Amino acid sequence: MSRYQTIPQTDDDPGSNDDRADQPFLSSPFLSGDSHITSLTNKGSFTTHPDGSYTYAYGPGGLRGLKHNYYALLCALFASIGGLEFGYDQGVIANVLVMKDFRTSFPLTPIVMGTMTAVLELGCLFGVLCAGVFADRYSRRMSILFACIVFCIGSAFQCGATSLPHLYVGRAIGGVGVGALSMLSPLYMAEISPPEVRGSLLTLEQFSIVLGVVLGFWTGFATREIPNSLSWRIPLGIQIIPGIVLAVGCFFLPPSPRLLILQDRNDDALASLAKLRLRTLEEAKSDPLIQIELLEMRAEKTLISRTSGNECSTTVCIGELRSWGQLFKPRYRDRTMVGIMIMFFQQWSGINALLYYGPILVHSIGLSSDTNSLAVSGGIGIVQFLAVFITIIYIDKLGRKPLLRGGSIIMASSHITISVLIYIFEDEWSSYPAAVWAAVGGMYTFTFAYGVSFGPIGWVLPSEVFPISMRGKGIALSTASNWFNNFLIGLITPVLVEMSPSLTFIVFAVPCLLAYLWATYQVPETANLSLEEIDAVFNSSVGGDDANLKRQIEQDLGLHDLIQELVANDDH
Repeated sequence: MSRYQTIPQTDDDPGSNDDRADQPFLSSPFLSGDSHITSLTNKGSFTTHPDGSYTYAYGPGGLRGLKHNYYALLCALFASIGGLEFGYDQGVIANVLVMKDFRTSFPLTPIVMGTMTAVLELGCLFGVLCAGVFADRYSRRMSILFACIVFCIGSAFQCGATSLPHLYVGRAIGGVGVGALSMLSPLYMAEISPPEVRGSLLTLEQFSIVLGVVLGFWTGFATREIPNSLSWRIPLGIQIIPGIVLAVGCFFLPPSPRLLILQDRNDDALASLAKLRLRTLEEAKSDPLIQIELLEMRAEKTLISRTSGNECSTTVCIGELRSWGQLFKPRYRDRTMVGIMIMFFQQWSGINALLYYGPILVHSIGLSSDTNSLAVSGGIGIVQFLAVFITIIYIDKLGRKPLLRGGSIIMASSHITISVLIYIFEDEWSSYPAAVWAAVGGMYTFTFAYGVSFGPIGWVLPSEVFPISMRGKGIALSTASNWFNNFLIGLITPVLVEMSPSLTFIVFAVPCLLAYLWATYQVPETANLSLEEIDAVFNSSVGGDDANLKRQIEQDLGLHDLIQELVANDDH
């Protein structure tokens, strides 16, 4: 949860329930028993609440808010191309691995297929770990540019490959770019978003990933009948185009104002924020909402600096290692394990096994026709695409735990059902077509359950359980867990399918059952909770400690005085 999100002015923002809970508290004589709304003509509104919290908005929330903040929306849409590249590779490889010319050109044993897929995930893991360093040291935009260049180089190697080493090198290099983009794109989007539509804009990342899966798969499906190497070179080469588009666009994207604050470039941060909020520079200098947002950024920077321990370190490297090490100390350990394990169960549920090796797995349940098996496999991405919208609407109403528990049970049941059907009918699918389609239904049921539970919540939960001082590193470590387990899944799935398709689905059913127990007994419900309430479920006070320190920093910077002056002027 972000401590700087706001309560929108309309009821059509599904994420609004989260926003007020994490606002900084004020000690203001202007607060009464009712909420106090300060209207700022056409420039937004500022609201103080009876509990001492405050919220502000540059405009309405929901769809009207996206239209109102059209420039930030366009920037976020452009940045989300990084997510599309991530998803496209997942979707396209499923088709490429079963294309006739590709299989003729390269000796695809189960080990080779697993290694070819897994080497990209290993590159992604390396890219994620490097991206944070480059993003903070240089800039978000230039880091995205560099990631795009690396990705395009890797894609060119894959497209022009004439041997297995070319493919391995290309996928490893491309993986570095994909991994970096999977972190940098949502990071940039979060930092440029107006508070009232931040949640809506961040959902564009998941939307783009799933859209990329669908586009990648059906592009390969469309080219599969080309009788030569163009059948697989075209879909592998097409992914270079959005990479180039995003790279060129980086020169036109506004810099992240939060990074500029971290670099003590306050004047540049003001200019960038003015552009993102559709203000002139002169307007921004006197705009109370922009001044409040800038002071919040400065307060966050000071808080992170004081709590990371870097100021007392003899070297930057030692200070950085110490700050990472705090994640595994008793006061943060439970939260860290939630972030690591949500990504563990997300991957070991088996979703990427279906995305990477969908046609192979579908073939194992009796669909011998290549066209039918590919079409059924392509439906997996579409089902997941539709499930995303349901989650966006209901995740805050139903909560995280019910979705995780229900999703894990349905996923486990689906895997077990498919495994039993394969065990019984493996040698005589043609005599029992109903069993074939029952297995297909099990795949789709699993995918839908994943799409409304571990898929999106895997990205939501880490951002909520960590206090602000450790949130960046906590999310980075959680993302690293995602890619490491993704690497293992890509490596072992072809080998498991070769050994026993029935056993393969049981292997994925076991983590789903364990995920139910984990979600029931280890995961706190974080929907609509404040930092103090999250502290209570973890039996710690780190969130409250951060809040107290942050309030003091805000007071020192003059944020509280500015807010009280704004409310006082409105009362007069």
